[in-house]
Parts: sequence; structure tokens; C-alpha cells
Amino acid sequence: MKALEALFPVFFMMFLGYLARKKNWITREQDEGAKKIVFQILFPFLVYNVLVSSQLSQHLLIQILFLDAAWIIIYFIGKKTASFTSSQFSRISPFLLLTCEGGNVALPLYITMVGSAYAVNIVTFDVAGILINFGFVPAVIAKQISGRTDWKDVTKSIFTSSFVIAVLAGVLVNLSGLHSSLMDTSWGPVYTATAEMAIKPITGIILFTLGYELQIQSSFMKPLIRLAATRLICCGTIICLFFLLFPGLMADTIFRIGVIFYFLCPTGFPVPLQVTPLIKDSEEEAFMAAFLSLFMVIALVAYAVITVIYL
Repeated sequence: MKALEALFPVFFMMFLGYLARKKNWITREQDEGAKKIVFQILFPFLVYNVLVSSQLSQHLLIQILFLDAAWIIIYFIGKKTASFTSSQFSRISPFLLLTCEGGNVALPLYITMVGSAYAVNIVTFDVAGILINFGFVPAVIAKQISGRTDWKDVTKSIFTSSFVIAVLAGVLVNLSGLHSSLMDTSWGPVYTATAEMAIKPITGIILFTLGYELQIQSSFMKPLIRLAATRLICCGTIICLFFLLFPGLMADTIFRIGVIFYFLCPTGFPVPLQVTPLIKDSEEEAFMAAFLSLFMVIALVAYAVITVIYL
């Protein structure tokens, strides 16, 4: 029954989103507007609140460096296997192997399983993903298009990201002791109430928009399955390496759930936006959308299985 309590609200909100698209209750522009409210305003505050109020792990920097190295290696694996996955989509397929969508998918679903107090477990993974999505990917694409990389623009895109600003602010305020000092004053309950008000709508809106965008085109099934298999092998390798490199952390069930679930989630959503300059036709756009939807299904299956096993 506890598993049903966790699963039913998630699938209900996604079903509402799916129904809203089918019945034309809201337009795609309205869906995008809802996502902007969450990801540009509310979600960075969630990240800040998680980091500022958590006991930061000494493994944080090591995990970021490990994951960034892993994603870069996976990109080159994708380049080598592009002809196997699909020669038609070989320009974009290596990028679809990179990073996992934390803010839209992994984090809200993980929170429904274990609670927001443990969100810091996978926020670290998203920091690594941000460096890839806004650093490595734009640099590689710029190199492919013009033969050179503008590092000034790359650096600017990283440090002007609201997510990165929230991460830096949360870590600095946490380590400085300012947050704990604030919480010891009469302003502590005010901050807590404000944080709860800002964070509460995030999960419901995200699940609704995920349901709205869930669709897979059957004409792409062969290249989709091949690319999905490649991504699952690569992400499965990362999960195994976590067991080898961080055995103490992986002994904790809540952390282990986060690792397994996070790396079964879709490609980071900034990736399709970053690879836009490489897109030559509408079929490539449709293929990217179908790949993300396929991994949404995989993530939901993983979510259901993990919830039933552990809850």
C-alpha cells in the first residue's frame, strides 16, 4: 500500500498532462510557460535550499570530476558507435548519450520516494551534468561548426545558469555558517515557511509537463532501441563504478536508490537545445523527442520497480 501511495499520485499527474495534450486543454506554449516558471525560478531555489541546509559530503568534488570524465568518455564511445546506432542520426546520436535529466525527472521522482531531505544525494550529479551540457557540449559543437571554440562564451553560459548560481550560493552560504546562524534566529521559521511555499508546486507541475510531452514515433524504433541499448550499457557501467569507487556511500539504501534511478533517466533536456545548430531536418528533431520519451518510459518503469522493492 505504501508503494501505491507513492506511485499513484505520480502517474495521475502525468496522466493529466497526457490528457491535456490529447484534449487540447492547454497549448504547447502554455506548457513551456509552466516549465519556465519551475526551472528558471522555483527549481533553482529548491537546489539552493537543499545545498544550504544539508551536510555536504566530502565526496562531492570527487563525484563531479568522476562523472564529467565518464560523460566525456561516453561521448567518444558514441562517436565510435554512431554507425551502429544509426548512420542517419550519427551527427546527434553521441550527444544523446550524455548526462541525465535531474531537475525535470530524477529529482522530483526521487523526492517522492525518499523525501526532499535526501535530494542532495543526486544534486551533485546534476552539477557534473551542467558542466557537460553548458561547457563540453557547446565547445564540441562550436568546434564542429566553425573549427574553433569560444571559451569566453562557454564560461559565460556555465556561470550565468540559474542552476549553477543556486549551487554556488548554496555551498558558500552553507560553508560560511550564515544559514545555520539565520536558522537560530527568529527569522528561521520565516525562511522555512517561505522555502516550503516555493518548493511545494514544483513536483506536480513537472510531472504534468512530463505527461504532456510523452510520445514515441514507431517509425524510429530500430535506431531508438540501438541507441537506448548503448546508453543503458554506458549508464549501467557508471552505476557499477559507483559500487567500486564509493562502496561506503552505496551501502546506504537511500543513496543507492538515487544512483540507480538517476542513471536510468532521460538525456539532460538542455542537450537537444544545445545541438540545434547540427540539426538538418525535422526528422532529427522528431528522433530526439522520441528518444527522450522512450527514456521517460524506462525511467517510469525503473521508478515503479524501485518503489515496489524498497517501499
